[in-house]
Amino acid sequence: MGGSTFGRIFRLTSFGESHSKAIGGVIDGCPAGIKVDYDLINKELLRRMPGQSAITTQRKETDEVEFLSGIFDGKTLGTPIGFIILNHDFIPGDYENIKRLFRPSHADYSYYLKYGIRDYRGGGRSSARETASRIVAGSFARMVLHQTGLQIIAYVSQVGNLMLNKNYEELDLSNIDKSICRCPDAETSEKMQLLIEKLKSEGNSTGGVVSCVIRNTPAGMGEPVFDKLHAEMAKAMLSINGAKGFEYGSGFRCASMTGSEHNDIFYSEDDIVKTRTNHSGGIQGGISNGADIYFNVAFKPVSTIYQKQSTIDEQMNPVEYTPKGRHDTCIAPRAVPIVEAMAAMVLADFYLIAKTNRIRD
Repeated sequence: MGGSTFGRIFRLTSFGESHSKAIGGVIDGCPAGIKVDYDLINKELLRRMPGQSAITTQRKETDEVEFLSGIFDGKTLGTPIGFIILNHDFIPGDYENIKRLFRPSHADYSYYLKYGIRDYRGGGRSSARETASRIVAGSFARMVLHQTGLQIIAYVSQVGNLMLNKNYEELDLSNIDKSICRCPDAETSEKMQLLIEKLKSEGNSTGGVVSCVIRNTPAGMGEPVFDKLHAEMAKAMLSINGAKGFEYGSGFRCASMTGSEHNDIFYSEDDIVKTRTNHSGGIQGGISNGADIYFNVAFKPVSTIYQKQSTIDEQMNPVEYTPKGRHDTCIAPRAVPIVEAMAAMVLADFYLIAKTNRIRD
C-alpha cells in the first residue's frame, strides 16, 4: 500500500489498523536537539481521544504513546522517531455482520476493488483511528515551529445547519476547549450539542466545519507553481478521514466579488508592509505574506448510522443490515486537533525547506 507517508523533509509514515495490536508511525527529518514536550503530546492525544464526552464514540482507549527510537535524554537525536500506541478496547465481533458487505459511503468497496482483500474490523486502515499517529507527529512539528512564535488554533464553526456566523477576530478562542463541541461561542455550542444529542438518539449523524487560524506565520513559507502553501495545506486537510471540502481566505465567496472588493490593498506602517484586508488568507502566489492564514475544512456526516440500510455483498446480492460498533455522531469536534496537527506538519515542512535553501545559498 502506498500513500502512508506525508511530507518531504519533515515526514510521517503511519501504520496500523483500527483493530490491530497497535497503530504508530515513524517521524523522519525532525531536527536534532529539540527538547521533547511530553505534556504537549499527551494533551493533544487527549483532545482527539475517543470516549472523551457524551457526544463522541464511547470506545475507550488510553492513547498512551511509547517511543521506540530517536529520543535520548529528553531530546531528539535527529534520527527517525519511532512510536506505537497500543489498541485496547476493540470488539471485532461488532463487525461480523458486515464482513461480506459493502457499507454505504465507506471505503469497503474501493479497498476490496483495489486490493482484493480488506480488514472489515472498524474499517481497518481507513479508520479515523489512524489519525492518532498524526497527532504525535503534529506535536513534534509544533516543537520545531516553537521558536517562530507561530500559533495554530482550530475550532468548530458549523454542525449540521447550525453556523457560527462570526469572524475569528470576534471570538474568544480561549473558550474552544471549554465546549465539548469545541465551538468558542457558548450559545452556538449549546445548540450544536443539543443537535448532536438529538441525532445520536435517532441513530443518525451530521456533518460539520472546522475553521483554523494561523497567527504569526513567517513570511516566505511555500513554493511557487506546484508546491504552493495553500495547495499543500489542502492536501493535508483532505487527507483527514471524512474531509470533503477545503477553502482558504475568501474561499468560494470570492466568485461573487469584484476585483475592487477583493483586492488586499497594501500600505506601510512604521516601515512594515501591511494590507487593509486579508481576503488572500495570508497566502499570495502560494507563499505566506505574514498575515493571518485562515481556512475551513468541511466534514461529511459520519457514514455509520444506526438505522437499517440497503446495500450489496461481495456476491452482488442485495441485503439489508443495521450497523453495530461505536462511532461519532459528528466528526468535527474530534477533528479539531487533527486539523491543527496536519497544519503544523505542513508548516514545519516548509520551515525546514526554507532553512535548507538558505544553507545552500
